[in-house]
Amino acid sequence: MELREGGLDDPRVDALIRHHLAEARASTPQDNAHALGPEALRAPDISFWSVWEGDALLGFGALRQLAPDHAEVKSMRTAPAHLRRGVARLILDHLIALARTRGCTRISLETGTAAMFAAANRLYEASGFVDGPPFGGYPESPHNRFMTRQL
Repeated sequence: MELREGGLDDPRVDALIRHHLAEARASTPQDNAHALGPEALRAPDISFWSVWEGDALLGFGALRQLAPDHAEVKSMRTAPAHLRRGVARLILDHLIALARTRGCTRISLETGTAAMFAAANRLYEASGFVDGPPFGGYPESPHNRFMTRQL
């Protein structure tokens, strides 16, 4: 597995992002679905990474810089054909390490509470994330879960 910075211009990445958006929005009310599309992931405060094995796209993830000491895990997804191979763990570990190298002392994330987010929630918990208050302007709701981890 190889992590590569970028990839938003690749049609395979675009297709997986759109799949991610469709699934997230199908299980979360529109006002509470905060996954970002390809254009939003190009923002200057976001670093986007994709994971590859040869020509096969395995997944992606992004890191948003919220403040000099605080980053957010954003838009993580494993391609359906590559689930349970450690792709998400690789991405999450990379994003945590990247936040540390940028001087962050905290990393947070927003995820869903619907059944489709259960595996992601288990990964975040196993990686040391704990529930915390809403951050970054997200509204509190029963459809969203806010997690944070000290670095």
